[in-house]
Amino acid sequence: MNLGDFREDYQRGALDRAGLDANPLAQFESWFREATGDKSQSRWEKIAIALYKLWSAICNHRPADSNAMTLATVDKNGKPSTRTVLLKSVDTRGFIFFTNYGSRKGRELAENPSAALTFFWPDLERQICVAGTVTKLPVAESLAYFVTRPRGSQLAAWASSQSESVPDRATLEAQWRELESRFPKSIPLPPNWGGFILQPERIEFWQGRPSRLHDRFNYARAADGSWKIERLSP
Repeated sequence: MNLGDFREDYQRGALDRAGLDANPLAQFESWFREATGDKSQSRWEKIAIALYKLWSAICNHRPADSNAMTLATVDKNGKPSTRTVLLKSVDTRGFIFFTNYGSRKGRELAENPSAALTFFWPDLERQICVAGTVTKLPVAESLAYFVTRPRGSQLAAWASSQSESVPDRATLEAQWRELESRFPKSIPLPPNWGGFILQPERIEFWQGRPSRLHDRFNYARAADGSWKIERLSP
């Protein structure tokens, strides 16, 4: 299969140093608001995005969730793995997501807490790459989020031994039904489920530009906690 002709010339935006916030988390939140449509856009930007979404719908392409991100982890032998997870919060500590601590990503983060995230928003022709160190979220915060999840999702967190082999779908559904009977009302936080915080040490903002002369700016955390901002060659 030859994909050499799969090309797109990015023309929807630009990024310059003067337009960057000094704090990369604030810059992330600004771009995230635009990705979710919460920030005002020009008339032409709205038209371009509307046309793109219409084309996607006609082609039966379902756009990814705005908070979807690729999480890359590395095991103790240096072998990497990736998967898509959902960002659930961002604060001064970093980027927060939730998972089964016994899953492959949970085990790998226990072995090697260094990880990376990538966000890609094709509507805006933007990408954000984040790298840093991961720690577990305090249990009280994991519980506070867990109780907001739909009941079915809470039961699934108990029923699934994530990343482990399961004989068939029927076995998984039987486990779910058994737990539904065990917990007729409130469902406790599973002991092996909770949140992670990725504290960023590097955040790169990428804006697609025509002729592959993309705009790239990298934030690197200095020893004193401040951020050094550099433009990178595309």
